[in-house]
Amino acid sequence: MKFILNILWLVLCGFWMALGYVLAGVICCILIITIPFGIASFRIAGYALWPFGRTTVERHDAGAGSVIGNIVWIIFAGWWLALGHVITGIALCVTIIGIPFGIANFKMIPISLVPLGREIVPTDQPFATR
Repeated sequence: MKFILNILWLVLCGFWMALGYVLAGVICCILIITIPFGIASFRIAGYALWPFGRTTVERHDAGAGSVIGNIVWIIFAGWWLALGHVITGIALCVTIIGIPFGIANFKMIPISLVPLGREIVPTDQPFATR
């Protein structure tokens, strides 16, 4: 079932959302100081491309650096990506078939705003419920 949901997600919105994250990652990697943001953006691009069967958990070893980094991320890239999720989620919720995908888009807004200090894990692993 996860495979079918991921294929439908990829066709309806996953490809475009992943392109947004890749674009943000490329821009961040061009600027040398923001390479950690680029790496986080590429990681989230993979999650935005194929999200069903995976979830995000908080990393307990993340410290003050991730908080400061998340503030910088929100200012420069996070709110654009979150806006993309909101617009796509609303557009998908217009149809009955798209409602679950719209809700999934809304669930991805927190990680698009604050990606540092989070880890993407498969849902069938025991530590995925932390």
